[in-house]
Amino acid sequence: MPRRKRVVRRPDVPDAKYKSRNVARFVNKMMIDGKRSLAERIIYDAFESIEAKQKRPPIEVFEQALRNATPSIEVKPRRVGGSTYQVPVDVRKDRGNALAMRWLIKSSRSRNGRSMAEKLASELMDAAAGQGATIKKREETHKMAESNKAFAHYRW
Repeated sequence: MPRRKRVVRRPDVPDAKYKSRNVARFVNKMMIDGKRSLAERIIYDAFESIEAKQKRPPIEVFEQALRNATPSIEVKPRRVGGSTYQVPVDVRKDRGNALAMRWLIKSSRSRNGRSMAEKLASELMDAAAGQGATIKKREETHKMAESNKAFAHYRW
């Protein structure tokens, strides 16, 4: 992190098939050991599976799942006078999206199923419907922030 200047974020290049920046970001988060083509194939296979099951555009289901999984508030530890408090803070839009993508990928990897594409497709459909492990994680985060609302005055 530079001390003087603000960090200039490079614009994300949208993915080739759906022309979506969120899908491109999701591919980057999904990628392991730099294997982008494998990550893209998994995601596109999942999208085909979603289209076959839901009979609606998969990008729509993906965006809905991302919106449903994005947290609006989270807790951050703040040290005051020798004790650490969990202080609730609002989540910026880009951080919320990053958290939602991370949670979607983690919960789809931990699902039991056949292939990663099928696990991802079912997790995205569950999240778009407002259920599943990712939504549970978001609710847990909100609950934690709600229970620590008393420490909100320690916000910085």
